[in-house]
Amino acid sequence: MINSQFYKEKKILLTGHTGFKGTWMCHVLTEMGAKVTGYALKPPTAPSLFELSGIEKAMDSVEGDIRDLDHLRQVFGQVQPEIVIHMAAQPIVRESYKNPVYTYDVNVMGTVNVLECVRESKSVRSFLNVTTDKVYKNREWEWGYRENEELNGYDPYSNSKSCSELITESYRNSFFQDGRTAISTARAGNVIGGGDFAADRIIPDCLRAIEAGKEIAVRNPYSTRPYQHVLEPIFAYLLIAEKQYEDLKYAGSYNVGPGEESCLATAEMVTEFCRQWNRIADGGLKWHQEGEAGPHEANFLKLDCARIKKELGWKPRWNAKEMVAKTVEWTYAYMQGEDVDKVMQRQIGEYMRGENEMAFADKKE
Repeated sequence: MINSQFYKEKKILLTGHTGFKGTWMCHVLTEMGAKVTGYALKPPTAPSLFELSGIEKAMDSVEGDIRDLDHLRQVFGQVQPEIVIHMAAQPIVRESYKNPVYTYDVNVMGTVNVLECVRESKSVRSFLNVTTDKVYKNREWEWGYRENEELNGYDPYSNSKSCSELITESYRNSFFQDGRTAISTARAGNVIGGGDFAADRIIPDCLRAIEAGKEIAVRNPYSTRPYQHVLEPIFAYLLIAEKQYEDLKYAGSYNVGPGEESCLATAEMVTEFCRQWNRIADGGLKWHQEGEAGPHEANFLKLDCARIKKELGWKPRWNAKEMVAKTVEWTYAYMQGEDVDKVMQRQIGEYMRGENEMAFADKKE
């Protein structure tokens, strides 16, 4: 779906590179020969995928805070990036209830700072702001939200990302009408995959339960989300950045989500995780519903991804069972002390070749 040769030797500045999605993005870009500079705080979790995978050796990693405009300017000046992908954020809904000011500061003013550096830069030709499916005003519809639906996230995290979308649109209209830089946003659904250690996410909760020898506690088992493997949106982001770099007509806002069959209730996804885990390890992994659901989170959320499919030819490659299989594969390798960098390289290669079969799950039967 993307031309991997396009990224060879391209100078890429990626914010938020030490996070879960950011680390996977770094691996993909370095595999394609890009010159990657990452700008982020220290890894947000311990353990962290960024450190476990050793990707720092293959790129230039700069420790910095996107709220620090002066430092960010210095890095832009040194790197002279051609493509900027903005992934740095405070990404957790429940954390945003605890620290709303920090959440807005990072997600809103951080975006302003990055866009200001893009505005001042003479080298940037393609900019992508990675947001979330939660930017939409959620009416609990059974059909998917389209890019022209109202933006008005409920909680501080979701709302701050809605603001980030509006800021990006304002900068596009105010400063980039000359066509020198293509500006887009990408609204992705919930991602899973190997190496996510964050709090208040379902796959990390599964991993922690396995390590503790306990059942998995699920807060909202009947909440439906557009789950997808982390590589799905990453390759979509790169496709958007590539296409708009080559032709400004592709700039805009895009939903990035799975097929209808992968919009699962959390209970369905965890049940599949337990089923696949019990096939390859000493079985018995189970889940139960936790008594207290906590602060408000959306119950039903889907995306309409017709635009990116029609205009860019993108489509998801791994279905629900396959994405869980890849996640279980990485988790099992990690628990066995294997080289997780090799697992990531293999899965990236399988994705790029379009290999859909659940080879790992099948061979363990």
